[in-house]
Amino acid sequence: MPIYEFKCLKCQECFELLLMNNNEKIELKCPKCKSEDFERILSATNFSIGNPSKENAEVSAKTRTCSSGSCTTYDIPGPTR
Repeated sequence: MPIYEFKCLKCQECFELLLMNNNEKIELKCPKCKSEDFERILSATNFSIGNPSKENAEVSAKTRTCSSGSCTTYDIPGPTR
């Protein structure tokens, strides 16, 4: 049951949509202004992996720039494969 997040392009309201199955028919409209002009946004996560009492237990980020833009890689503490 994925939860999708959207941002209304008219009023900037962010809202979520829970889909129970692929065959479900739903009306996609902004709950605030009822606009049908919106975009899907990337959901933020809010969890941590690993033991915070260990050294180097913080998340680190490396940002690199290339000809097509930039990207960020996150190192999250915890067990590795």
